[in-house]
Amino acid sequence: GAVGVAPRPGGDAALALRLPVLTPATRALAARFDEAASGELDVRVTGRVTPQVLRADPLVTEPDPRWTGRARPLRAGVSVSHPLVTAGTLGAFVTVGEAGDLHLLSNSHVLALSGAARPGDPTLQPGVADGGRDPQDRVAALTDFVPLSADAVNTVDAALSVLDDGVTADLRDLPGGPLAGALAEGPENLPADLLVEKSGRTTGYTRGRVSALELDGLRIGYEIGQQLSEITFDDQIEVEGLDDAPFSRGGDSGSLILTSTGRLGYALLFAGSETGGPGGHGLTYGNPFAAVLAQLGLTLVTGSEDGSAGTGFASGPSSFGEGP
Repeated sequence: GAVGVAPRPGGDAALALRLPVLTPATRALAARFDEAASGELDVRVTGRVTPQVLRADPLVTEPDPRWTGRARPLRAGVSVSHPLVTAGTLGAFVTVGEAGDLHLLSNSHVLALSGAARPGDPTLQPGVADGGRDPQDRVAALTDFVPLSADAVNTVDAALSVLDDGVTADLRDLPGGPLAGALAEGPENLPADLLVEKSGRTTGYTRGRVSALELDGLRIGYEIGQQLSEITFDDQIEVEGLDDAPFSRGGDSGSLILTSTGRLGYALLFAGSETGGPGGHGLTYGNPFAAVLAQLGLTLVTGSEDGSAGTGFASGPSSFGEGP
């Protein structure tokens, strides 16, 4: 099982233990942890946790064309994919180093075949499962990704693609308004009310609550090339859905999870379960967003009116880039 911290409103916390299934062995494990934590233990049975790219047999309601349709200019929350992937979500817009070229950010398993793709491979919008085809729906080219390792601990599942010439982005078109920036890493920067939200390809705009953080030992099954591998992640963030609904489903991978108060990027959604959690709606997992930015050397580009978050871009028109 995975172990971390379960925050509680008011600043208290418990030890978090996450078990994929409940068996005599995992019950015994939970009992040992409960004794060690003096009863301050938050145990959840997660169900099977997988990368949340769109499945071939999705458990989905009717897709909403706002998120699955063609979006020009590009905006966060819409369907994207590598030509050999079904569909995931465009999470945010970023720049790399000192250069000003705009890039879109999502997961490696959405844009880069979990590391099996090559730089220059196309990024399609919408994704293949939503009708995207190469070259007519190509919007960007893969430039970088964080390698995933089955032999070491991972923190981030992320990749980025540079926008093609003539492709523009609307930075302000997000439910609730534009991003204000990114939340600095560390538990001391946890959203005080624990409330977060996201916009994604499959479930659209949803609200949630941070139910665990600093989760270590989270094991997730990946298909890399033709090989199935179990990848272990540390320092992950868990979110439970509000409104008696799931926070995410397959196809929402790559969504940016942001704080409801302050509208700061908090985590990059990459995995989840479809059972377990409150109401049996499943649980969602994200990489700390500050770690995503740091590992790829990125600066978040926001649409905030004051040009905050150190983007280096003055506020102005809502579209960024050259072209019509």
